[in-house]
Amino acid sequence: MSVLHSAPRIASNEGRLDALAKALGSMLLDSLEDHGEIILTVKRENIEDALRLLRDDHAYQQLVEIAGVDYPGRAERFEVVYMLLSLTENHRVMVKVSTDEATPVPTVTTLWPVAGWLEREVFDLYGVIFEGNSDLRRILTDYGFEGHPFRKDFPLTGYTELRYSEEERRVVYEPVELAQDFRTFDFMSPWEGADYVLPGDEKADSPPVDDPKTTEKASETGAGAKTDAKAAEKVSDAAPAEKDSGVEDAGAPDPTEDRKDREEREASGRDTKGATEPDEKESGE
Repeated sequence: MSVLHSAPRIASNEGRLDALAKALGSMLLDSLEDHGEIILTVKRENIEDALRLLRDDHAYQQLVEIAGVDYPGRAERFEVVYMLLSLTENHRVMVKVSTDEATPVPTVTTLWPVAGWLEREVFDLYGVIFEGNSDLRRILTDYGFEGHPFRKDFPLTGYTELRYSEEERRVVYEPVELAQDFRTFDFMSPWEGADYVLPGDEKADSPPVDDPKTTEKASETGAGAKTDAKAAEKVSDAAPAEKDSGVEDAGAPDPTEDRKDREEREASGRDTKGATEPDEKESGE
């Protein structure tokens, strides 16, 4: 069974950018198509009117997301990005406004109630203020949290930290305890090298030898027939003889088997034959 629907499977951007730019008129600051997406930058004070026009006259019924972006080098460092979706035309459009730490952005909760949660998230993480939002509270961090995490302006090692205590059933503040000191790692490039002398490389900067010594002939190395003959000479006269010479050394002790005057020792151990050999009766012999 085939289902017919008025929305196309793949929406086209052809002619859409010019139509939306013409409709927004003086509210529009910039428009472009990048990576297959239409991006519209409007004036901050006109964001509510611009989004209402896109919703009512161009069928962008759904507010999918509100996101924040931080460009610290700009005068208006923050961008608030609105993602709109047309359910009937199967098309998306991106609308942006710029602001700074102190200038508020008009709320769009008058158009989409879900914007209240999305604006709270941007406020919590970036500190952007939305004028007209009646419930602009933190939504991800604790209510007593100072600063805004995505600004990256908080210290790496602070003074207090917060966590949820299972014992007290609430959020508690405690002094920061680090398991180890903060360390800086040097990821040295093997091609560029380090800016300091590594252990063992102290002699790397020593000047080269002007006249290096080389051995070009065998006589300079000490090798040859004369050296081989000297190495074959007998080093010691007391080397082991290949056969018995028959000469007795007066200072050498007599072999044990030649001491006939020595009495035989009495054995002090007992016979353990019974413990190691089976009994004849038990073995059946």
